[in-house]
Amino acid sequence: MDVLCLGESMIVLAPTAAGPLRTAVDLQAGVAGAESNVAVALAGMGADTAWYGKVGDDPFGRRILDVLAAAGVDCSGVGTDPERPTGVYFKDPGPDGTTVHYYRRGSAASTMAPGHLARVAPPRLLHLSGITPVLSDTCAALVDELLADRALAPALVSFDVNYRPALWPVDAAGPALARLADLADIAFVGLDEAQTLWGVETPDDVRELLPNAGVLVVKDGGEGVTAFEGEERCYSPAEPVEVVEPVGAGDAFAAGFLYGRLQGASLAAAMRLGHRLAAGALQTVGDLAPPPDPETVRALLEDQ
Repeated sequence: MDVLCLGESMIVLAPTAAGPLRTAVDLQAGVAGAESNVAVALAGMGADTAWYGKVGDDPFGRRILDVLAAAGVDCSGVGTDPERPTGVYFKDPGPDGTTVHYYRRGSAASTMAPGHLARVAPPRLLHLSGITPVLSDTCAALVDELLADRALAPALVSFDVNYRPALWPVDAAGPALARLADLADIAFVGLDEAQTLWGVETPDDVRELLPNAGVLVVKDGGEGVTAFEGEERCYSPAEPVEVVEPVGAGDAFAAGFLYGRLQGASLAAAMRLGHRLAAGALQTVGDLAPPPDPETVRALLEDQ
């Protein structure tokens, strides 16, 4: 397969009408998860993609599998736990932004452990994020097995820092996520995350902190992205768009960039495709938008 994504997917519930969760009468349900978002976007562009997480043996778990399978993502390696629930979280819109409330402690995904992918043939690329190691000690050990010990070698490994303040404090997350990101073949981090976690100011500061990441991608919101590979430093401005909802833009960018690299594209071309997918996600309610058509993808990946 081209890409295997590993992590926790959950059901997300949000008010259907504008207003806070406290007074909401109707909620709409969706499927969310950083790694499965990337898998769906990659599958939409034609990549042979799998998501191998773990869900509960419950309606929410079955809904996740149905949605991902319908998007063309291989879920044949997903574990089902009859004793643990599928994680759920709620969005609470407010005047100062949207707050997220997680109900994932003790979820089926938190029981993932080393050996979870023991029978999987190595893909071309394995995609992980910084959310998984904080779910449990066994999940942290699994990420170490895959990233530090390279249990799926010779697969390349990409790692998105994806810091979640609600899950762990900076003093614990900072050194742990820096170590993992520096081990990756491709590492993604938001400049705002890096400033929070490591006290750095610029993309070049991040590169100095993470010198061993094969490709380092530093995202600066609506400004642009700086990518480093060896001695190369490449900056790409973001596409100007009217933001409907910011959720999912980082995952969409990662999917576009990874697809470009799998096609042998340059840093600049891979970032162009990443920006286009991110722009689509920013203009959509929900985590992801449909990918560009194949001709647009090909055009964006051509060096200009």
